[in-house]
Amino acid sequence: MTGWLSIFKREFRAYFATPLAYVFIVIFLVLSGVFTFFVGGFYERGQADLLPFFAYLPWLYLFLIPAVAMRLWAEERKSGTLELLMTLPIGISGAVLGKFLAAWAFTAVALGLTVPLVITVNFLGSPDNGAIVSGYLGALLMAGAYLGIGAAVSATTKNQVVAFVLSVTVCFLFTVSGLEIVQAFFPDAVGKEVAKFSFLTRFNDISRGVLDLRDVIYFATLIGFWLFLNRLFLDNAREAG
Repeated sequence: MTGWLSIFKREFRAYFATPLAYVFIVIFLVLSGVFTFFVGGFYERGQADLLPFFAYLPWLYLFLIPAVAMRLWAEERKSGTLELLMTLPIGISGAVLGKFLAAWAFTAVALGLTVPLVITVNFLGSPDNGAIVSGYLGALLMAGAYLGIGAAVSATTKNQVVAFVLSVTVCFLFTVSGLEIVQAFFPDAVGKEVAKFSFLTRFNDISRGVLDLRDVIYFATLIGFWLFLNRLFLDNAREAG
């Protein structure tokens, strides 16, 4: 068994060893239903699809994903187990990858539990299930990007609350950069470039069934970049002692 896989299994099991995981999942599912059928005006629109769910999902992720990520490394640093983890033969990169994939798998489980929403809209009408599948793929990629940011930020501090606040702040900037009110602060050409970094801009296209390879590459690159920073921050923490 490779090192990262052992870390992955340990961390994934740990999520379900405490009530917090179940609280997170329940909150996520309840809010998903509320935003889809009530806040999103599902019945008033008279159209059976999951656009309301996908429209509010980035904002749900903005707060819920950093809550999952804040403990990844801050807890290790606070408890003093980070130094022990770094001495294991798996290496820092293996630990970073294993922890990230465990958190990503946990969020995938939470996302997968929203499948009853898909069943409901299919019962009520004839939605474009291709667009729904595309939206779920985009949601998983976006969750990975949020987690990448959260994991890297968590590696910079021992305080989980600080990690949460900083992660929300960074994720918020990536999210709102595609809004017109933000782009208004920049010249047109610059505003268009800034919008390309927005989770909203990328995810909205995917959730409507437009699965562009460039959007997939964007999220994959962003995940890789933040995991690299995660490793770099841990190296610095080790050198600082």
